[in-house]
Amino acid sequence: MLKILTFSTLFPNAAQPVHGVFVENRLRHLLADGGVQAHVVAPVPWFPLRSPIFGHYADFAKVPKIEHRHGLTIHHPRFPLIPKIGTNLAPLCIYAFVKPFIAGLIRDGLEFDLIDSHYFYPDGVAAAMLGRAFGKPVTITARGTDLNLLPEYPIPRRQIKWAADKAQGLITVCQALKDELVDLEVPPDKVRVLRNGVDLEMFKPVERAPARDRLGLTGRTLLSVGLLIERKGHNLIIEALPKLPDTTLLIAGDGPERAALERLARDRGVADRVRFLGRVGHNDLGQIYGAVDALVLASSREGWANVLLEAMACGTPVVASNVWGTPEIVAEPAAGVLMAERTPAALADAVEQLFAAQPDRAATRAYAEQFSWEATTAGQKALFDDILGPVNYR
Repeated sequence: MLKILTFSTLFPNAAQPVHGVFVENRLRHLLADGGVQAHVVAPVPWFPLRSPIFGHYADFAKVPKIEHRHGLTIHHPRFPLIPKIGTNLAPLCIYAFVKPFIAGLIRDGLEFDLIDSHYFYPDGVAAAMLGRAFGKPVTITARGTDLNLLPEYPIPRRQIKWAADKAQGLITVCQALKDELVDLEVPPDKVRVLRNGVDLEMFKPVERAPARDRLGLTGRTLLSVGLLIERKGHNLIIEALPKLPDTTLLIAGDGPERAALERLARDRGVADRVRFLGRVGHNDLGQIYGAVDALVLASSREGWANVLLEAMACGTPVVASNVWGTPEIVAEPAAGVLMAERTPAALADAVEQLFAAQPDRAATRAYAEQFSWEATTAGQKALFDDILGPVNYR
């Protein structure tokens, strides 16, 4: 039986139920395959007040110190993080405050063979420090902005390279992120590409007519899912709507850009065709995917965008920006259409292209079925075997 310590600031909690849900999903499928036990340490920035006037920082104060999800025990030790100016110090802060916490768990009887960390910076860097302190091997999974943005800054770049050298195993969720690590002079044979899968039971086709009735949908309907932040590109879809008559846009998610997006919809004269759904539970997204005609993802950066596969698993094709790992997902007509460029005009053209030759929803579902979690789980176990020697998964 392999015992791992899953380590990441990206992990769902009671106050942020979809935060890092892709990390939880990968771990759940690994455990379901058998032969692995896991304990989760998911550090949270310290914040003293719960008042909503502090926005998402108040959510940190609401996170319990310990909780249980899906049979997992999750610890949330706190660490200091100074907004905007603390980025360079974040790995050291996490390490300094989490090391004594983990030492306490060990004194209380916690045993683990390996630290499995997610997100290269700051989490992976802190994990490499912890691995050295406790004499345990470390794996780091890169997931997106940790490699397609942060290495642009000198100090994070140096720390990422250091952690990549010290870790015993490196994983990226797409080939594009592996290429980025190789550009950082990491040996290619040290990096394994293990794609995120999709839960084909949670996300599956629904009866469309009742689903559309529940949402009050008529005519062509697009969906955009994600945090309401600039890089997700919700604004580009709103900007494209004047070129897409008789088309409604649903936006599922919350975040600091909501007021600006609402103003933009009014300014462009499409406010009556844009509906903000707010934060939607992960378990509730399937009904919405199944009701709409297409998902649109206009992000400027993505590692491996899970929402694309979730929509496809529900039979719903996608329109997406051609960035990072996205072309590895949208690789056939059954999946959808990639935008020629990331502009409102190109987005509108891509939507019209999709509707002019919309794939059969059964074909879109069949395409998604090749992205199960089985291969990812097998790849993780193979990596653990290479690091620790053959593991008896019984």
